[in-house]
Amino acid sequence: MTATTPTPRRIALAGASGTIGAAVLRRLEADGHYVAALPRGAIAEVDALAEGLADDRIDVVISCIASRSGAPHDALAVDYGANSDLLAAAQAAGAEHFILLSAICVQKPLLAFQHAKLAFEAELAASGIGYTIVRPTAFFKSLSGQAKRVKAGKPFLIFGDGNLTRCKPISDDDLARFIAGCIDNPEMSGKILPIGGPGPALSLRDAGEMLFEATGKTPKFKSVSPKMFTWAGRVLGLGAPFSAWFAEKAEYARIAHYYATESMLVIDPATGEYSADLTPEFGQETLESHYRRLLAGV
Repeated sequence: MTATTPTPRRIALAGASGTIGAAVLRRLEADGHYVAALPRGAIAEVDALAEGLADDRIDVVISCIASRSGAPHDALAVDYGANSDLLAAAQAAGAEHFILLSAICVQKPLLAFQHAKLAFEAELAASGIGYTIVRPTAFFKSLSGQAKRVKAGKPFLIFGDGNLTRCKPISDDDLARFIAGCIDNPEMSGKILPIGGPGPALSLRDAGEMLFEATGKTPKFKSVSPKMFTWAGRVLGLGAPFSAWFAEKAEYARIAHYYATESMLVIDPATGEYSADLTPEFGQETLESHYRRLLAGV
């Protein structure tokens, strides 16, 4: 990415209270932009921001909103619906650029939230507004859930041998810098941009070993089979036609299986395989340094 000198812009940021949204807000303010921000909260709040855009001159709209659960109704309402409302408002307000935080997993869509994200990506690309779609790999937060387990001397849970998947995790602040760098940058306009943090690509076992090293403890792993999610999804799926509760829980099982078995890397179109070499890198913060800071506060 070519660095640009930011010109102060009027920016509407949706999802400012989420982990990534909060980091984007800090970065935008540090760069001197004027930001109208709303927490990711309820859809009504996002729609209120959309309605408010019509009353102000807004140069850029950035959306960091995403469904919390990934359940079909939630994904349709947020990943597609709320973003669609924002897009309509952005166009009505005369915004020049819409930057969307999406996800790299949509390149292999098997889940409801992935299809909802893709539906909005297509709507955005066809809208005529200037756009940039950012598809990050794994976040540090998604690889930090077992820090307390490891510090307490418990085994680190892995799927299979721990090497079924790989990713290039990116820190909140590095991703925020990348998103902010899309503003007024012609090299990043009209594009879908996958992005990861500094390499190399890491497996779940790699992440566990980093945690153990940071605590000074001997590595201890416990393997869990991803098939448990497959069976759970099938059993819960039997009740899906009759109960929204069963349908939602079946989707959660499918989501868990997806993340246990699919890498968060760019898929090589020539081979259909995940490729670390084709996954762009950005930023400086590593997962290892994040773990050390995290464990110091656990």
